[in-house]
Parts: sequence; C-alpha cells; structure tokens
Amino acid sequence: MMDLANALSEHATLEEIHGMLMEGEPHKALRRELSALLSDRNTLENCYLRHVRFRPGRKLIANYEAHLRTDGTGRVSTRAVEVTWRLRRNGDSLRTIAEVEAMQDEAARRGVAAPFRQLVADFPEWCMHIQVSPVDEHFPQLVRVHDPSYVCDMVGRAYAASGESQDQDPAGSYGITSIRYRPARRHVLRYDPLGAPEQETLFAKMYAGDTGGQAFCVATQVADWLAQRGGGVTSLRPLAFLAEDEVVFYRRLSGEPLSRHLQSPTQDVVASLRSVGAALRALHEFPYTAVGPLKTHDLAAEIELIKRSCKHYRALLPAVSASVEAMLLRAAELNELLPQAPLTFTHADFLTDHVWVTPAGLVFIDFDNACLADPSLDIGKFLADLHFWYSKYGRQGVEEAQREFLAGYDTSTSPERLVRARLYEAIKLAKMVGRRVFVFEKDWVSRTERLISLAQKLMNDFEHALGLPPKQLCA
Repeated sequence: MMDLANALSEHATLEEIHGMLMEGEPHKALRRELSALLSDRNTLENCYLRHVRFRPGRKLIANYEAHLRTDGTGRVSTRAVEVTWRLRRNGDSLRTIAEVEAMQDEAARRGVAAPFRQLVADFPEWCMHIQVSPVDEHFPQLVRVHDPSYVCDMVGRAYAASGESQDQDPAGSYGITSIRYRPARRHVLRYDPLGAPEQETLFAKMYAGDTGGQAFCVATQVADWLAQRGGGVTSLRPLAFLAEDEVVFYRRLSGEPLSRHLQSPTQDVVASLRSVGAALRALHEFPYTAVGPLKTHDLAAEIELIKRSCKHYRALLPAVSASVEAMLLRAAELNELLPQAPLTFTHADFLTDHVWVTPAGLVFIDFDNACLADPSLDIGKFLADLHFWYSKYGRQGVEEAQREFLAGYDTSTSPERLVRARLYEAIKLAKMVGRRVFVFEKDWVSRTERLISLAQKLMNDFEHALGLPPKQLCA
C-alpha cells in the first residue's frame, strides 16, 4: 500500500500523485468505494478527472465527472464528485455531521440523490473523503435548486423579479446540469427547458452567505455602464437575484469564449482585441461607489495568492519553485521603486475566457471578483493570458495580439499603467501555470517549465525596460 503520509507531504513525488488521481491503489480504492455508494443495478463506468489542487503537507483535492450506467435501461448519466485526500491533524475542524446528514436526507426526499444511496463518505484507511453533488454544507440551498419541481417555482420567481413575468411562461420541466461543482467554493447550474421550445435556457450561480446581492448589483450596474461607454462591447446582464436562495440567474449566452478563437486567430479576431482594450479602459472608469463597498487588492496580496497557487512546485519541481519564489521576491522589490497607482474598479479576473464572441458582438462576463485595485492588474493579466493560450495552441503572433489590445486601451494617456502591467504580466503568468496546468496532464512538467521560463523572461525584460540589470531568477 502506498505511503499516503509521504504522498501528501512536502516530499511527494509526481508518481505518487498520479497514483492517487488516476492509476494506483488509492485510485482503485476511490472507484471501489464510489461504486459502493451506488444503489443496486447501477454501475460506475468511468471517472474523468477535471480539476486538481495539491497543497503539499495539507491535502490533495480532485474533481471528477463520474459516468454511471443503469442496468436494464442502459441509460448513462453523469454526476460531479469531489475527492479530498488529507491527513487529519490536531486542530483540524470536524465536519458538521448533523448538517451533512440533513442535506443527504433532503436530497433523498427530493429525489435528487439517486442513483446514489449516500452522497458523503469518509474512508480513514485511505485518508479519503468523497462528496457527491448536490451536497455541500457551505451551500445549503444547493440540494433544493437541483429539485425539478423547486426549479420551476424558482424560475417563475426569477422572471417575476425581473419584471418579465408577462413575456415568459416558466411552467414546465427543466433538465438540470451541474456546470461547476466546487464544494465550499462555487457552484453553477444549467437549466434547460424540456419540451418547451419557447422557453430559454438559464444558468444559476450560487452564493454563500449574503454575497449574491452585491454580485447582482455589480453585474447589473456594469452592464448599464458598458452599454453606454463600451463602444459596442457589452457585459452579460443578470436576469434576477433571489435572496431567499442566494442565486443569481443569467440567460444563456450564444457564442464562444475568445480563448477558443485564439486557436486559429484570424485577422478579425486579432483586430477585435482593440475593442476589448477600449472597453476595459471604459470599465476602469466605472463609478464604483454605485455598487457599495468593494474589497481592495494590491500586489502584496496578489503575491500571497501566487505563492499558494504554486506551492506544489516545492515538492514536485523544486527548481521551478525556487525560480517562482525568486521572481515574486523581485516583484515585491521592484514594486517599491514604482509610483503607486490610484485604485479603480477592476474586473480582477480579466481573461479571454471572460470575453465572449457572440453574434451580437463582444461580451464581458463574470464580475464576481471585482474589486478596487491598480488597473494594471487587469491589463497585465490579459497580456499574460494571451501568452498562455498562444503557447498552448503553438501559435505565433502573441506580440501583435498584445499590441492591438494595448492600442485599444490607449496606454499613451497613462503610460505608468503599462509599466506596472508588465510587472503583473510576468507574475500573473506564473499564477496561471500553477492553477491551470494540471499535474495529471501528460506534458505537465514540460509545459510548466516552459511557461515559468517565459514568465522569468518577461520579468527580465521588465527590469531591462526600467534600466536595471536583471537578477538571476533560476535556482
């Protein structure tokens, strides 16, 4: 049996992690125990790995899409599953067993647990905890918003709240799909009308606590602002917010994220980046006081987030870890040499995935992380994201794409933003690699090393532009 204590420690190897996630005894135990949670006449066919987070010395979290077959009918269904391998330590908080059991009972009562007999289970001998959608103790509304009968009522209330109850008939049934199942973090569901072509597909985004109201307010106010100032670029307007469920509803957006168009970037796609830049500039002029207090974010906070995102390198790729740590230390030093920028409204997660190409034009989405920050944060992150996708697709021309974007933003009127954006560009690329290049991918090592080397080069170029001798950032 694998030494799980070592596999979860600062001394973990990539082979041990793969053994837990995909092919070793721990993964076989996962499939066996997950199958045992199913009711009779249902079998687990496949578990497709979708997302992984590894925190050496703490835990390994994996998100799977489980494909299940019902014997007799041959029907195949899917279910989102999150698995956590963790060594229990003194001081670890215990789950609220009563709350979890109540959610499981509610799921069974509402008919949304099947084909599972049990949705939450611990297996101490494997240091393993399994959660199956729709259970999440941090989002108590998640069970009921999977219930088709409750969804019909909820959709009706959403249209009534939007003032469109006379134009839409929400009666009927809905197919419910979990788009994002991330216990304790985020959940997104898709509701497809069944047998009613006049109805529209809706997306429901869950919020914990009382954060949904502000998310709705920000998205609505930004949509109003860009409709007037975005130069033809708009943002996705929410349909309604239901406070009793902490759910924000959105209509289906026809089109694709800009990131997909970068796979074969035509001249029109590259030229559209100019419009993206201009609209981002307008977004940074948004009067944020209209949406109430926003959290603030600075480079020091960003560096701490990047350290967490790249912490697994310390165990799995020590040389890369040393390079990232040196880069972040240098970024903090360089930040002290630069004039501090006034804070503006920022998207704070401005990626090509969050710019959609639709028949009606370009649309910005997902303002959940909006905050007050240096506007260079958004500029730098978008520049880094272009590097990420051009590299992933093996495409040339990222410099031209960046020039179009920056021309649209018109940094000539605020050159200090471009200076600071180049600093964010380097460290944001390192963060993207840590979060979006997964350890289960076959080329994880080569892609990680290549992209971190690129981030280091961007940092060196930035120092050179400042007239400073670049420091050695590699171990």
